[in-house]
Amino acid sequence: MLVAAAVCPCPPLLVPEVATGAAPELDAARAACADAVGLLAAARPDRLYVVGAAPDGGHGVHPAGSTGSFAGFGVDLSVRLGEAPAGDGDEGARRALPTSLAVGAWLLGRAGWADAPIEGLGVDGAATPDVCAGLGRGLADSAGRVALLVLGDGSACRTVKAPGYLDERAEDFDAAAARALGTADTAALLALDTGLAHELKAAGRAPWQVLAGAAQGAGLDGRLLFEDAPYGVGYFVAAWS
Repeated sequence: MLVAAAVCPCPPLLVPEVATGAAPELDAARAACADAVGLLAAARPDRLYVVGAAPDGGHGVHPAGSTGSFAGFGVDLSVRLGEAPAGDGDEGARRALPTSLAVGAWLLGRAGWADAPIEGLGVDGAATPDVCAGLGRGLADSAGRVALLVLGDGSACRTVKAPGYLDERAEDFDAAAARALGTADTAALLALDTGLAHELKAAGRAPWQVLAGAAQGAGLDGRLLFEDAPYGVGYFVAAWS
C-alpha cells in the first residue's frame, strides 16, 4: 500500500556540479526536494520505488545498486541507486540509470537515505494513462508500506528561451498539473492529456500517472512545496502522505 510519495523535478542542473556557476539559481528547488525526501523517510516505508521518465532509454526496472552518470553533461560524477543486496555481484545485469533516475539517486544520496530497500522504474514517455496507472497499482501492492520518489518535469515551453520555445498552452497545462500534485488529485493526474503533454515536452506526465495509479484508494493528502519555471520549464515539488 502506498503510504507516502515525493514528487521532484529532474533537470541535471539540480546537481550543483552540473550547474556549476548557475547552481544558486535552483537552491530553492533543492531545498524543497530535500524536505520532500525527508517526509518519505518519516513514513517508514518497507520499500521505496524511484520512478522517472526515461526518454533517453532505460525503460523498465532498475534494481538496487544500479548506477548512473552525469558524464554526458560534462561532469565526472557517478551515482548509485542504493546498495545491491548482499551476495548480489551481478553488476553486468544492471543497465545504466536514465537521467531522471540518476537525479533521484543523487537526491537520495544527498539525504543519506538508508531507510528502506530501493528499486528504480524508468517509464516510457509514450505509455498510456491506463498502462501507467497499472504500473502504479503493481508498485503499491508489492509491500505493506510503499513509498515513491517520482521524478518528472512539467512543460518545456513556458518562454521563448525554453527548450520547446513558447507555447501559450503550457502555462495552463502546468497550472493543472500543479493543482493535481498539490492536492493528491489522482483523477486529475490521470486526465492529463497525453498528446498535449508530448507537444509541450512535459516528461513528467507518465511518472505522475504511475503515482496516480499507486495512490488510488490510499486516501493521501498532498502539499505543493515548490512551483516555478526557471529556464522556461515547469518544476514542481510535492509531498503526499
